[in-house]
Amino acid sequence: MSLAAQSADEPAVANTVKIYPRSEHCISRTQISENALKVLTRLKKADFEAYLVGGCVRDLLLGREPKDFDVATNASPEQVKQIFRNCRIIGRRFRLAHVFFGREIIEVATFRGGADNEESDRQVVHEDGRLLRDNVFGTLEEDVWRRDFTVNALYYNIRDFSVVDYTGGMQDHAAGVLRLIGDPEVRYREDPVRMIRAIRFAVKLGFTLHPDTEKPIHAQADLLKSIPSARLYDEVLKLFLAGYGLQTFEMLRHYGLFGILFPETERCLATQEQDFPRLFLIRALENSDRRYNDGKTLTPYFLLAALLWEPLQVVAQKRIGNGENETLAYQNAANEVLARQIKITAMPRHITQSMRDVWFMQPKFTRTVGTRPYRLLEQPKFRAAYDFFQLRAETGGADPQLVEWWAQFQEADEELRKQMTAAGKSGGGKPRNRKSGRYRSRTKPVANPQ
Repeated sequence: MSLAAQSADEPAVANTVKIYPRSEHCISRTQISENALKVLTRLKKADFEAYLVGGCVRDLLLGREPKDFDVATNASPEQVKQIFRNCRIIGRRFRLAHVFFGREIIEVATFRGGADNEESDRQVVHEDGRLLRDNVFGTLEEDVWRRDFTVNALYYNIRDFSVVDYTGGMQDHAAGVLRLIGDPEVRYREDPVRMIRAIRFAVKLGFTLHPDTEKPIHAQADLLKSIPSARLYDEVLKLFLAGYGLQTFEMLRHYGLFGILFPETERCLATQEQDFPRLFLIRALENSDRRYNDGKTLTPYFLLAALLWEPLQVVAQKRIGNGENETLAYQNAANEVLARQIKITAMPRHITQSMRDVWFMQPKFTRTVGTRPYRLLEQPKFRAAYDFFQLRAETGGADPQLVEWWAQFQEADEELRKQMTAAGKSGGGKPRNRKSGRYRSRTKPVANPQ
């Protein structure tokens, strides 16, 4: 992105570099990964430029611990590999060097060049404006304008410990503003995933979207349909499994992006009576966020099963209405819903199989007589399915008394279990609301699912 592409009336996007010396920022080397410092130092000793860049600099300025550390340099990937024997070159769209230190990987990227670079024949652009391949190397000044947001375009210089800012990122950082570098319409067309990233970063950082960054999203949301499904699946995990899924979900819906990622779920949210589907999904997102913030593990299949639960219900009930057996109707509905969703977000087979396990166990919680409860308790995905059942009961979709019965059954000794599963002793059974098909009573909030 050339400097000329920057709007003249954008005071926070500067056309000249500003250097913030160590005394004017809060980043300390004690906060930086020891392995990242090794990479920076060895590149410097080899007479190459070396900078920390991107999210790690942004997070350090916020006083947060970065998840990873990325390095930018004028060394080519091959030159980086000559310096580090523990290095591997990866990537097609843009080649990167990964330097391995046990489980920690320091990603080293060569400065990217602009479109007017003499090597621009190595840049491949789709007819819709998307960058398909971008192996154009350049200078630090050119690299800055190829990054997405101003707060992600700050460079920590290992030579003098300063922060280098070409785009006004430090000002936006202080103001809590997320701003795209360059013309937002062009940048979204180059990579539509930037719209998702804008939402994710705004929520994660507690920043507001700059009006120019925000404005084109509604009109360009459909561009996401051109993104490979495998990439969108990875983005979905980042959106919903990082501790702020509920707020992200609400913002995605506001900007018309959720309906691109989960179109059938969006239709259900818009049409179901009494807003029950939305309440169920909100509760699932709340519980996942709580688990993340409590340091507990999250299973992607559980939340994905919640995201697609209402579409499954719609398709299954339609099949049952056409005379199909209930069990077969749900199996065929799952095949149908998952086949369509995989075209958008390419969920791996082990994920979709686990989603099916959770779904297909739901009706089995109504069977509390004889040996069936014992067999259900032995299923590998029982706990996830039970937690899913709890959520349904919380939001009016299942019998709360059955939840209590299963909670007691799990903790009971063998003698009590025999009594509970004897004919005429089973739990549950409050009448359904015939009009809505939902149970009338609800329980108090239950423990986090999964």
